[in-house]
Amino acid sequence: MKASADKPTVLIIGASPGLGLAMAEQYLARGCGVVATVRGSDRTALHELAESAGGRLEIENLDINVPGQRDALYERLAARRFDLLFVNAGVANQHGATTADISTDEFTRLMATNALSPMRVVEALGDLVQSDGTIGVMSSGQGSVANNEIGGFEIYRASKSALNQLMRSYAARHRAEGRTLLLMAAGWVKTALGGPDARLTIDESIPSLVEVIDEQRGRQGLQYLDYRGNTVAW
Repeated sequence: MKASADKPTVLIIGASPGLGLAMAEQYLARGCGVVATVRGSDRTALHELAESAGGRLEIENLDINVPGQRDALYERLAARRFDLLFVNAGVANQHGATTADISTDEFTRLMATNALSPMRVVEALGDLVQSDGTIGVMSSGQGSVANNEIGGFEIYRASKSALNQLMRSYAARHRAEGRTLLLMAAGWVKTALGGPDARLTIDESIPSLVEVIDEQRGRQGLQYLDYRGNTVAW
């Protein structure tokens, strides 16, 4: 059974595993229709979730770093409109690596995957969002320049700061439109990326983050918020 007409439909880019998968679970629990993407052809936890979703979860294939795949996804979805587009993407490198240590290839990998490609997805798919809908991107509290007082994760921090800057430019170019624009910080969460020492579990972060996203609908312009709804310093 599809979502009812009065329930939102959301498009989540990067939904298996970790935070994106948890977001899909949350929106399904709210009665929404969900289109979510995975990379590659392997079976994932998202496929298992789809089996119990009553037809409300559709899975698409997308590697955000491959331009042709972004274009193909747009063509497949061109006739549809979504209440929320949320781009969840992130890779990390060695915690202690500095600009003196990291290779150019590794630097490029983080910048492309964490900043450039997510924004290219927003550029490519943004028109699929309702005029009063929401476009969100998973940033990080580590993307805050103002709050960086202890260092560490230098290249990851830089990539998320770049993402924030690019999203601000997008917001400036689209300021006349009515959509809500969000950069979200989920906190330090126990995932493959966050590691076992992280402070939060997925259940402590994502339900609250989804609630914050939904509460912001209708507020025009760009906000940078954490999973509790607090404004993060740029």
